[in-house]
Amino acid sequence: MSSGVEHHDPRACDGALAKAFTFLGKRWNGVILATLMSGPATFSGLRRSVGSISDSVLSDRLVELAGAGLVTREVCEGPPVSVTYQLTEAGQSLMPVLDELADWARTHLTLQ
Repeated sequence: MSSGVEHHDPRACDGALAKAFTFLGKRWNGVILATLMSGPATFSGLRRSVGSISDSVLSDRLVELAGAGLVTREVCEGPPVSVTYQLTEAGQSLMPVLDELADWARTHLTLQ
């Protein structure tokens, strides 16, 4: 007879943590968020800062990050017209976690 209580295998990864790593582990998402830690940036500024990302992939990732509520997009009427991206409050709240993860990586991972 079932008690109605779900039993969780203690060795199984927490579902929320798995979801976070799936999202943040998607190529470029974490890097874009970390780049925006220092403040708002234009599309071209992000492209230069991030490196070898294509315009279409950067655009897709920014749409995804905005859809998740981590980044806002503001069109600045020109001339010339430009678009600025910045972290939302939810995005800002992720920064201490990314800082801790970076500290851990510096200490425990051999970076090349």
